[in-house]
Amino acid sequence: MPSMPEAAGFAMPAELDEERLAWLALVLAPGLGPRRVLDAVGRLESAGQVFSLSLTELEGLNFPALAAQHIFDGKARALAEKEARQASEQQVQLVTYGCREYPERLKEIYDPPPVLWVRGNARLLARPSIAVVGTRHPTPYGLGMAEMLARDLAARGLLIVSGMARGVDSAAHRGALAAKRPTVAVWGTGVDVVYPKENRKLAEEIVATGGALVSELPLGTFPAPQNFPRRNRILSGVSVGVLVVEASERSGTRVTARCAAEQNRDVYAVPGNATSPNSWTPNTLIKQGAQLTASWEDVWEVLPSQVRLELETEWGVASETSGGASVLEEPALGVNERIVLEALRQDVAVQIDELLDLVETQLSSSEVFTAIFELEMAGRIRSLPGKNYVRTF
Repeated sequence: MPSMPEAAGFAMPAELDEERLAWLALVLAPGLGPRRVLDAVGRLESAGQVFSLSLTELEGLNFPALAAQHIFDGKARALAEKEARQASEQQVQLVTYGCREYPERLKEIYDPPPVLWVRGNARLLARPSIAVVGTRHPTPYGLGMAEMLARDLAARGLLIVSGMARGVDSAAHRGALAAKRPTVAVWGTGVDVVYPKENRKLAEEIVATGGALVSELPLGTFPAPQNFPRRNRILSGVSVGVLVVEASERSGTRVTARCAAEQNRDVYAVPGNATSPNSWTPNTLIKQGAQLTASWEDVWEVLPSQVRLELETEWGVASETSGGASVLEEPALGVNERIVLEALRQDVAVQIDELLDLVETQLSSSEVFTAIFELEMAGRIRSLPGKNYVRTF
C-alpha cells in the first residue's frame, strides 16, 4: 500500500488527541512490547508525557536504548502522525488503552494491546461475546455445528468473535450474519490486509452489517506466522468464553483455549467422533473440564449470571417488540425444498447421485436441481467439492 504524502493538506485527525498519539508512538517504537508500554505509562502522569521526557528519563522507564532514542528524536511521533493520517483516510478508528471505547474485559489480561485498529463499530467490543474457534480444515459436521451454534447464540444477543480464518472461523461469522447480527473478526494482519484473500467479501459484509474488523497491528502488516498465535489472546480476552468446535492435536486453536484458561474465561467444546483427528482437541478439553456443547442452551446455562441477565433482558424486549415472533425467523420453504432439505444432513455430505436416489419417488431430477439452487440461495445448504451437499442448520 503506498504511503501517504506528507503534504500540508493532511492534517492530524481532530479526534486523535495528544494522549492517543502518544500511545500510538509507543507501540510503533522499536523493541517495545505491550507489557513494557503499559508498565511505562503506569509510571507517568499520562501517556502524552512521554514526548517531553529526556533521553535519560526514557531509558529510566526500562526502554531499550534504540526505542528511547527513537522517541527522543521525534521519529516515533512522526510515525504515529503518519499512521493516524492513513487510518483516518481509510476510516479506521484507533482505540487506545486510555480510550473509553477500549473494552474493559480486555484490560483484565496480562498483556492487553495498547492500541487497537478498528474498522467498523468499535463499541461492539464492550458487548458480552463468545469466541468461536477451530480448525481451518473442518469436516461438514464441524462447519455445520460452528454455523448453527454461532447463529443461535448471536440470535440471543451474544456477540460472535472469531479470527476469520478458513474453516470454522468463517463459518462462525456466517452464522452470526445469518442471524442478522453483527460479528467481530480479530485479525493477525493490518485491518487493511484481508487474509485469506478469498474472505474479502466476508470482511466487507461484516463491516456493512454493523460489525467490526480488529487488529493490534499497524496498517499494511502482512501475514506472518508469529502474529496469529499472539492474536489469539485478544480473541479470548474480549470474550466471556471460548467455544472450540473442531481442532486436531497440534492445531493453533489449542493456543486460544490455553489463553482462555489462563485468563479465567469459560471454555466450551463440541464433542466429536473419537476416531476423527479433528476431535482430539475438543474431546480432550471436555475431559479436562470444558463444558460439553451440543446446542446454544449448553453455553447459556453456564454464562455468568450478570451476563445472562443482561442478554435475557434485551432478548425479552426484542421478543415483545416483534409481537411474540421467534428469536430467529426462518424463511418459508416450498414443498420440494423441504423434501430435499430433509434428505440432507449436517454431519455428513450427501453426493448428488445419492441425493437423487433418496428422493426419486418424490421429485424429478430437474425439481431436485431447482430445490438445491433455492436452498443454496437461502443459505440453508452448502455445496462442497464433487457435487456434495450439507445442511447449514
